[in-house]
Amino acid sequence: MAKKKNKVTKQKFRSTQRFQKPDPRFNSMVVTKFINRLMWDGKKAVACTIFYDAMDLLAKKVTDSEPLDTFLAALQNVMPQVEVRSRRVGGATYQVPIEVSRRRAQALAIRTIIDTCRGRGGKPMADRIADELAQAFRREGASVTWRENTHKMAEANKLFAHYAW
Repeated sequence: MAKKKNKVTKQKFRSTQRFQKPDPRFNSMVVTKFINRLMWDGKKAVACTIFYDAMDLLAKKVTDSEPLDTFLAALQNVMPQVEVRSRRVGGATYQVPIEVSRRRAQALAIRTIIDTCRGRGGKPMADRIADELAQAFRREGASVTWRENTHKMAEANKLFAHYAW
């Protein structure tokens, strides 16, 4: 008699978003996502301290609005509308511009701001985050430049938009 193999079914990735709770200070899910992305080695208390210190510094740098509003506006200024994806057609690879969903755009913006801050040196992380958010709020800085470059790439490759399916 032949032995029957146990079939292992691959489970689909399920988001942990439904388990997340808004942060205690601003009661915002976006802030929670930012803190979780900032966190290293599960040290959430350290990430919270860094973020809240950055928000206090941001309140001093941008005095005309609330820190949370400044943070959300800065994120909005970094969120890309389109991006390019590689598509292989007939042996050639094309950079095809594709619209970005709101959720992905937010994730890209958070990732870009944090990676830009980590790439800088010489100051504490809270100072770097506050500086980058203040610059993004004014539509300048490395994160906004990244967004503009993404849009330029999509504009340059809009000829291949018909390959998007």
